[in-house]
Amino acid sequence: MRVKIHHEGTPILISLLAILLIINAPLWVWVRPFVWAVTSTVISTVFYLLVVNFFRSPRRYLTGTRKDVVVSSADGTVVALEETFEDEYLHCRCIQLSVFMSVFNVHANWFPVDGEVVYVKHHPGRFMAAYLPKSSTENERSTVVIRTPEGQLVLMRQIAGAMARRIVTYARPGDEASIEDHMGFIKFGSRVDLYLPLGTETLVNIGDKTTGGITEVARLHPTANNA
Repeated sequence: MRVKIHHEGTPILISLLAILLIINAPLWVWVRPFVWAVTSTVISTVFYLLVVNFFRSPRRYLTGTRKDVVVSSADGTVVALEETFEDEYLHCRCIQLSVFMSVFNVHANWFPVDGEVVYVKHHPGRFMAAYLPKSSTENERSTVVIRTPEGQLVLMRQIAGAMARRIVTYARPGDEASIEDHMGFIKFGSRVDLYLPLGTETLVNIGDKTTGGITEVARLHPTANNA
């Protein structure tokens, strides 16, 4: 099966391949016994394949009805599911659902709902471990708000982690949001928070694994609102 690489990873993979070749080639020419060259090449190959896996760019399609469906924006593990106050844009109590991405996960981010992008803002910040609760408000992050066709607001926040030093957000105000499209990308270990209206039915629990663009994590209620 052909592996598609996300364009965010192409320059990194090319540079990394060149570095590994520069490191390993002299070992095969000048170092004896060959066991050192073999060992280094095996380690380099495994490391390179892990980075390739990180930058995979799968196309995913949600089957079945999409009305009121909220999908996970990321591959990873649910690490937070609680009621909280969102004070950047919504200014109300919401359900926070957070997914942590390890370095072994694909790091493309999907729109969680269909609708229209109404707000995008990038915030500089710290680089604490992304699984810590404080990372939602203190780490480098990017916030995107989508208004569903039914008028409900869903806030998605990309959060950098201890290793993630770059957040890429493609969404712009006025863009059409689709569950099947990439909203952005975070490089090397991070987290995505969703803020959903109270009354939303959650379909996952803490510790559950999610697949971005596929796993239904919640279902919006017609009566749920952001008031």
